Amino acid sequence: MVSMEMSTRDGSGHAVVVLRGELDVTEAANVAASLAALAAGGRDVIIDLEGLDFIDSSGLAALAYARQHARRAGSDLLLAAPQQQVLRILAVTRLIEVFAVCACVGEAAGIAGRFPAAIAAAARDPAMLALTSEPPGAP
Repeated sequence: MVSMEMSTRDGSGHAVVVLRGELDVTEAANVAASLAALAAGGRDVIIDLEGLDFIDSSGLAALAYARQHARRAGSDLLLAAPQQQVLRILAVTRLIEVFAVCACVGEAAGIAGRFPAAIAAAARDPAMLALTSEPPGAP
């Protein structure tokens, strides 16, 4: 059984990544690397979480790692349509205060691309979220 599925499609000036299933330690490093590569391209990435049933700390780290790469490239990573369990984990970890979390992909698309200069400056700010330079789960 596959615990996680990931697909990507182009939006208007941004990429949409759909995550389905469970994002945990078994898939986090692969997802982090894929998202970071996409985010480093300089356009916003919207993560559609509607089909994500579960996320653990490794999965959260994968999202944070990709967001760090997006910000360094002058773009952002936005979260859309998280289910209640995922939303709860984001709230408990206070990452809901760090990510732009939108009710749906359409809402995220509406705010994508609005902050490139501020995002690039914030990425160089050491006070930003302390993130590792290695993908989660990397040796």
